[in-house]
Amino acid sequence: MYKIPKQSYTTEFKQEAVRLVEAEGKSPAQVARELGISEQTLSNWRKASKAGKLAAGTGKAITPEQMELSRLR
Repeated sequence: MYKIPKQSYTTEFKQEAVRLVEAEGKSPAQVARELGISEQTLSNWRKASKAGKLAAGTGKAITPEQMELSRLR
């Protein structure tokens, strides 16, 4: 397992990740790998979404290129 640097993600990104798991029936592990995030992060987003508390990150938005670089590291 590799360590991903701490990042902030947009609310839209988080909601789309949750939607991929819940609406499209993909496994959380598969979605996490595809997006370059940890399974625990995705799990936290799913819990927050169910509680209606899925909020935006406090940092700057992450571009797809930055996410890919992080995943490759």
